[in-house]
Amino acid sequence: MAKTDTTRVRRKERKNITSGVAHVNASFNNTMITIADMQGNTISWSSSGVMGFKGSRKSTPYAAQVAAEDAAKKAQEHGMKTLEVEVRGPGSGRESALRALQAAGFNVTSIRDVTSIPHNGCRPRKRRRV
Repeated sequence: MAKTDTTRVRRKERKNITSGVAHVNASFNNTMITIADMQGNTISWSSSGVMGFKGSRKSTPYAAQVAAEDAAKKAQEHGMKTLEVEVRGPGSGRESALRALQAAGFNVTSIRDVTSIPHNGCRPRKRRRV
């Protein structure tokens, strides 16, 4: 008789972290939210694409709001209460992701714009003609 192979599912261990940093990366095509503790270890993350939005709908403010709510819910399961928010990128989901994090019940202590600005580095994309 063949031996059945049983796999044991490891439960996520619940960390008890009260404060952290939310990194909001809002590009032209997608919005990614990562919530980490003060040492930089990732607690939860989400993005517009993970939430089921495809194509041009990923770059909408609503998709960023849904992704931020999802990341916030996962972080609150670990006991997160206060956040510092770092916003990066020129995308349309910047403000809506920030508002969604505040509406989720987090105490937002600081908001920083950490968008990198080139000192005339790479050549930019061509201008769109609509």
